[in-house]
Amino acid sequence: LAMERLLKFPRVAARNLERRDVMLPEAFEGARNVVMLAFKQRHQTSVDSWVPWLETLKESDPGFSFYEIPAIGRVWSPFRSLIDGGMAAAIREPVVLRRTLTFYGDVSLITTPLGITNRDTIHVIAVDNQFHVRGMVRGAFCESNVREILRAI
Repeated sequence: LAMERLLKFPRVAARNLERRDVMLPEAFEGARNVVMLAFKQRHQTSVDSWVPWLETLKESDPGFSFYEIPAIGRVWSPFRSLIDGGMAAAIREPVVLRRTLTFYGDVSLITTPLGITNRDTIHVIAVDNQFHVRGMVRGAFCESNVREILRAI
């Protein structure tokens, strides 16, 4: 049986909404992590659809963490403090500010290593403590996506 080579989450610089610079994937603190990768502002609804379930999972599993990663094109970099500031002002909740890690730059630095070719919706990615991708689904919270992520973590 051939061993399937696990993808590793790519190494990129990000910043949480408390304005702290972090490196991904080292910023993922859980033994099991779920990363919601969003590419457009309208993807926030899909991200939000996952949050109640992920928060419940985190309460029952101390080794679990989850993160929101808005991946924003390099063209928006000059507006980073304005965009991040707007997000932070809308959120205001420290735990959410810490788990929201914004990436500004060449988005393909994240998508290409993960094999993501379509950015029309969010990607929800299970990442282990060695930063290997254990599973990935596309789109909003739904039963089949949850099953797939649970199997992966």
